[in-house]
Parts: sequence; structure tokens; C-alpha cells
Amino acid sequence: MVPELRKEEILKSIKKRDISYIKDLAAELNISLSTVRRDVAALEQEGSVIVMRGGAVKYKAEDFDEPVVKKKLIHSEEKEIIARKAAALVEDGDCVYVDSGTTTVGMLKYLQGKRITIVSSSTELLDNLPIKNAKCILLGGEVRDDLESVLGALTEKMISDMYFDKAFIGANGYIPDGGIYTYDDREARKKVIVKDHSKVVYVLMDTSKKNKYAFSKVFDLGEAILITEEEDNR
Repeated sequence: MVPELRKEEILKSIKKRDISYIKDLAAELNISLSTVRRDVAALEQEGSVIVMRGGAVKYKAEDFDEPVVKKKLIHSEEKEIIARKAAALVEDGDCVYVDSGTTTVGMLKYLQGKRITIVSSSTELLDNLPIKNAKCILLGGEVRDDLESVLGALTEKMISDMYFDKAFIGANGYIPDGGIYTYDDREARKKVIVKDHSKVVYVLMDTSKKNKYAFSKVFDLGEAILITEEEDNR
């Protein structure tokens, strides 16, 4: 098994209970004790677990997301690079989905003048109007003020009736050769539906989110194209 996928499976098992033990993880996943110890040590270094005496392990990942007002101040230069790269992929005639989040919403100002349709679950879309030549659609649903996002059953139903040429999705963390993660399971469901209704899916994240887990896995990173601030992306 690929090391990153193996670590992902170990973390999933650790999440299931309050306290896990190295020997139990080895037996459950049918891998050696030395391999589990090595992977758990790596997870501890990444900040995902706490290793205690006697081979005990506890899940450590945060269960909440930072408010948008705070996120805007973090890695702003990297987010601008990503926003410009993402916007350059949008062509006249496209119908695009722009996810909630500071990195994804940052691309809106670079879409001025393009003859496109923009669908978004971010209430920040309103702050970016007007976008010249663009038809803009704000999804309905439950509003999370702290994330400036709409989500829930109504949002999911609306997305299910739409199809996108390109989708630009944000998340809270990603594992190379693994998955992308978010803190809210409703946000995860929303993103999965968008993926299933899009021709091409781009995930926009700066590299500070690399090797970071959050509460809910959204989908495998291999199902999308990752855009970071670095020159070479997969």
C-alpha cells in the first residue's frame, strides 16, 4: 500500500475511538507493528494525533474551521497567486462553480469582462458585484455567517439540478496521493455533488494545507486538479 494511503487508513481507524493502541491498529489493518509505529510518529509530527505511554494514540485534529475574517489575513500572497492562476483557466462561454472560501472567492475579481456564468455558494459573491459581462447566481440554503457560505439540503438540491464546465473548490487540507478534507460534513457533501456535476474540477489550496487532515474527507485528490502557489502542480 502507498505510504500516504496507509497513513490515511490508520488515521481513519484512530478517529473511530477515543483511544487506540499500536498493536490493535496493526492487527486491524494487517500491517507490521514497526510500520504502524513509523506512520503514527509521522502523523504525530503533522499534528494529527497525540501519542501517549503504552502505545496509546489519540486523534488530535481540530473540529472547527477558522472564521473567514481571520483566514483572509493568512497566506494572502499565496492565495492571490492561486486566484490568478485559476481565473486564467476560465474561458468565454463557461459555466463555472466558485466555492466558498478565501482562496476560491479571490478569483472573482479576475473574472471581470469574461462572458461566463458564475454559480457560487459564497455570500461574498455579493461583495464582488458587478462582474462585467458575467451572469452571477448565488445559491440558496442555510447561511454560515462565520464562513460566508451557504450549505445544507436546499443548496445540495439546487446544485444537483446544475452542470458546470469547471468547478473551483476549496478545502482545509490535502494529502498528496490521498484525499482532500474539510471540517464540516455538509460542506463535504456539497463539494462532492459539485464534483459529480462538473466536467473538470480544480482544488485551490496553498501549500500550508499540505499533509493536513480535517474532520471529513471530501474525495480523492486524484479526482481533481490541484492548484497551489507553486509553479508545478499535479
